[in-house]
Formats: sequence, C-alpha cells, structure tokens
Amino acid sequence: MKTTKIILGLALAFSFYSCNKDDNNSIVSAEDAKTSAKIDAMNDDVSSLVEEQEANTYSNAISGKVADAAFSQLTTCATITRVPTFGTAPTVGQTVTKTIDFGTGCTLNSGNVVSGKIIISFVFQPQASSHTINYSFVNFFHNGIEFNGDKTFTRIMISTTANPILHPQVTMTMDMTATLPDGRVYKRVGTRVREIVEGYGNEIITDNVYKVTGSWVTTTPSGAIQTSTITTPMIIKMSCLVVNKPLIVSGIITIVRNDTSSTLDFGDGTCDNLAVFTVNGNSYNIVIGN
Repeated sequence: MKTTKIILGLALAFSFYSCNKDDNNSIVSAEDAKTSAKIDAMNDDVSSLVEEQEANTYSNAISGKVADAAFSQLTTCATITRVPTFGTAPTVGQTVTKTIDFGTGCTLNSGNVVSGKIIISFVFQPQASSHTINYSFVNFFHNGIEFNGDKTFTRIMISTTANPILHPQVTMTMDMTATLPDGRVYKRVGTRVREIVEGYGNEIITDNVYKVTGSWVTTTPSGAIQTSTITTPMIIKMSCLVVNKPLIVSGIITIVRNDTSSTLDFGDGTCDNLAVFTVNGNSYNIVIGN
C-alpha cells in the first residue's frame, strides 16, 4: 500500500510538471520576445552594412568606399578587404567578395557591439535593375549573441504612390540560428522587406527612414514553433544614431504560438530602447539593443 502511494504520488507530480511545462511552452514568453527583438536589431544592423558595402562598389568601383567616412555606417574599428583588391575596378559579370572584419570587438554607430566577420558576395552588374547579394557569418557575435547561417537579399528600384522617386527596396531571405551566451539556440526562417521611404539620394545617413514588413518562423530552445508577422510596418530612423539608441522606433509584430497571439510594439516613433510585449492581456516593457 505504501509503495502504491509513492508510485501514485510520483505519477501525479510528473503529470503536474508536464502540464506546467506544456502550459509554459504554449505561449510566447517575455524572454522569447526580448530575444526576438535582439535578432531584429541584428538583422537591421547587418542589412544596413551589407547594403552599404554593395552600393559603395557601384558608386566607387576603385575604392569601394564612400568618399567621406563620416557617412559610413561602419566605425573605424572595422576593416574591409575585397576580391578583386581595392585599386582595381571589377569587370561586368565578375563576382565581388567583400569581408568586413570586426576583430574581437567593435561598436557600431547604432551602439551595438559586434565581433567576427561578415562575408558578402555579388556579381558586379552596374546596369542591372535587380541585384542579389549573398552574405554569411564567421564567428559573428552581435551584443553577445552568436549568429550562424546564410542570408540573401535582392535589391530592386521601385516607385510608389507615397514615394514616386525611384528608391531601393530590399527583400531579405533569412535562414539562421542565434545562440545566446547561456547556450540556448533560436532558429529563424523567413523574409523581411526593407524599403527606404525618406532620405534617399544624398550621402547623409541620419535623414534616412526605412519601412520594414515581412514574416518568419522561429523555433525556440524548447522546440516550440511560432510565427511572427509584421502587422504594422516597422519604422527605422537613422537619426536615432545621434542619441545612440536602437533604430526601430515604431511598428508591431504579431507572434502566434499554439493559436495564442501576442504582440511586440516598438512605440510611437521616439528614439528609445523600449518595446512593449503583450500576451494574455498582460503587458511588459522589453529593453532592446545593447
């Protein structure tokens, strides 16, 4: 009888633990939302850098750099090498490879700290209306999170009713993993579409404003699968660089896991480092950036 009670007690305890584990895994946690925001910040930093490096090759084929370093999104702690080497202009149809090396630690103008390398490759086609850029990471860390995987984006020039001037729109294809300092791994697959809506056509970075849409699927360390959709376009203001704040200032991401929806709201356009995560009627402030 005593043995039966012990077995029954263990079974009930295990059942209680399993139910709680399932319940905890059925909705997005504040920690998951915070990590998602950190991955978003990495995507925006890296995409800006990659897009700049590809564009520089067309604006200055010999040096592959902007005329004034003050207009670069890179800080001086990063070094860039290229094949073909700087000083030699690429020929049409030639593959260009650029390596951005951040060493053991480099603070970007956004205030985020990175290390390792980003390797970019694309075919030099000055007259093409569409450009595809591939890039990958080598021992790359962004604010202490290690990123691995390959990414591709396609840049086209478009004209819209809101902005009739031809301007770039970039579609990013993501397939990557993010490993946190404690070893937990998040996997993200999906697309993001980034369009410059203000400031295009001059070399002043701080007046650029971007609109981001898209959706992706994330697998969390616990094995839960959630779908994220940008339901209100995310707005990125490069003017936030002057106050060293995260650049995403507004927009809403809706996250669905097991038919339960939650939202991550980046605010009203103010340059700050806060987002609001809401799930089951409860709201939490999320600190983003470094």
